[in-house]
Amino acid sequence: MRVQNKKILASVLFVLISSVCVAQGGQPPPPMPPPPPGLPIDGFTTIALVIGAFLGIRKTLKNSKD
Repeated sequence: MRVQNKKILASVLFVLISSVCVAQGGQPPPPMPPPPPGLPIDGFTTIALVIGAFLGIRKTLKNSKD
C-alpha cells in the first residue's frame, strides 16, 4: 500500500469512529418538573365580564347625560 492510500484509509477510519462515538447517547435528560397547579380561570370570567360591561355602560350613560 502506498503512503497516500494509508493516509486516506486512516482519515476515513477516523471519521467513521468519530461519528460512532458522537452517536452514542450520553446521560439521560433530567426529569420533567412537576406541572403547575391547575387553577381554573373560567369560573368567574363570565361574571366579571358582565359586571364590567354593566359598569362601563352605566358610566357611559352617566357621562352622556352631563
